[in-house]
Amino acid sequence: MNIAFVDYRTSDEEMTNLSKYVDSIIKVPKFSKLYNAIDGHPDIQLSLTNSEDFSLIINKDIDSIFLEQLNNLNIKFKLSNGLIGSKYPENISLNAIVLKSYLIHNLKYTDSSLLDFSKDKVKINIKQGYAKCSTVTLREKALITSDKGIYKTLIEYGFDILLLNPGDILLPGLNYGFIGGSTGLLSSNKLGIFGDLSYYNQGNEVIKFLKKYDIEPISLRKGPLVDRGSLFTLS
Repeated sequence: MNIAFVDYRTSDEEMTNLSKYVDSIIKVPKFSKLYNAIDGHPDIQLSLTNSEDFSLIINKDIDSIFLEQLNNLNIKFKLSNGLIGSKYPENISLNAIVLKSYLIHNLKYTDSSLLDFSKDKVKINIKQGYAKCSTVTLREKALITSDKGIYKTLIEYGFDILLLNPGDILLPGLNYGFIGGSTGLLSSNKLGIFGDLSYYNQGNEVIKFLKKYDIEPISLRKGPLVDRGSLFTLS
């Protein structure tokens, strides 16, 4: 069973298109301590581990109805140890890039539950606290980002990275959103996108990079890209 996690404000159009590729969709609820632009973003309240022991690390104060949904679907999870606050850096503790062999984040602020889970991974410290929403994870060492700091650091570790210019992505309430927050793998060869790359000023570069890894872009809505706080999928 494929299960997707999306912001509670995800549109009917996006839900309908996403449902063609997954069996179930769970909306991440509003968390009142966060500011409105990101208060339902999955990559702020969740961290996807893809572990046999538990699949998610979750904001310990998330609405209990959300946890009931997970239990009903037999999804294993662990609650965060720390609290998620309203402002940076209090709201970044789960917004890490979690790969099979790597944990990439501003490690000063990473939740201790995520650090414990990643004790056997290579930990890479970066300045960007919003690591996950700044980055599209395609393969273990193939990423897309608009953050120069992430790019410069990970190139040193042998990552293949497409560096984009920031901007041209909607995030209502803020000046612009991030490429990672507008995307998420639906499967190993399909990338879900909240928008259409034909509207994105660097869409051709993204398409070319995706082809390199045999990944097909799947538009979940017509129009410009919008940052929904990443699309997480469990299978």
